[in-house]
Amino acid sequence: MNDQSYDINSNNLLRFLRKRGNLLLITSILAFVSSIIFSLLIEDKYESSVILFPSTTTSISRALLNDENYKEKDFLEFGEEEEAEQLIQILRSNAIRNHIIEKFDLMNHYDINPDAKYKQTELIQEYEGNIDFHRTKFMSVKIEVLDTDPIYAANIANEISIMVDIVRDNMLKKRAVQAFNIVKGELNNLEREVGKIEDTLNQIRAKGIQDYETQVEVLSNQYGAAVVKGNMKAAKILQDKLDTISKYGGKYLSLVQQMEYEREKLSDLRGVYAKARVNAESTIDQKFIVNEAYVSEKPSYPIRWLIVVASTLATFLFTMIVLILIDPNQ
Repeated sequence: MNDQSYDINSNNLLRFLRKRGNLLLITSILAFVSSIIFSLLIEDKYESSVILFPSTTTSISRALLNDENYKEKDFLEFGEEEEAEQLIQILRSNAIRNHIIEKFDLMNHYDINPDAKYKQTELIQEYEGNIDFHRTKFMSVKIEVLDTDPIYAANIANEISIMVDIVRDNMLKKRAVQAFNIVKGELNNLEREVGKIEDTLNQIRAKGIQDYETQVEVLSNQYGAAVVKGNMKAAKILQDKLDTISKYGGKYLSLVQQMEYEREKLSDLRGVYAKARVNAESTIDQKFIVNEAYVSEKPSYPIRWLIVVASTLATFLFTMIVLILIDPNQ
């Protein structure tokens, strides 16, 4: 039954091709010739690309200053999916696009009328049509640039890869400088506070108070010995010293304890200050370039044979379907 049906369908197809073969052949030849002419009219474009890996960290202080809470990441390691996606977002940023448009004068290069009503829209569409960024299966990021000028294509791709660090640094530096200024202000305030405590302690030390507990013990023993010996003059001098220590001793002990606490805070804050200063004043590449773009020797677009084959085949099938729909019994 199935074999018989297959033979009938085959016979119908052969009969259809004999009847409409000339028309199908003519339309296919016309499509073939037209597609060749059309493909030849399409301007050649050359492709250049840069392949790079994102880094794992954006904090220089964490990467280099032995941050105990950041040991799981090595700044020499390649980033993973999250870092790659972040890198692509930076590549698509207005900052990079505007820089490339201005530096390479793409308005003129793309032959866009500067007086056109939607010139910016046309420019952006042309830019996005010729420049693409995507993540590879190896978690790297590929920058692809198409251009009618192979030198332009290579230069634009390399310039974009350079701009990645500049844009990312500008983004991070703004916050890093703000954080550094806050820490710097706190450090200056704490240093002034410690200085005031130190001045007060020096004033108390000038009154003869150096080691409260030891002095009280020693002077008390000397006072008792002087009283026993009946040396009231010496006892009076020792009593005056004990009175002075009694008057300022409590404040002295309080200031010593406060000084120890403030110095611990100062030591910790100086560590934070050092890290904040590194982040605010230093830079480090946020990417690893695997391949830089080079000037292509032959165009990669359009693929003319594919256009011709696809157009001819599509025309043949479309014509066949239309003829069948017009006369299904033929």
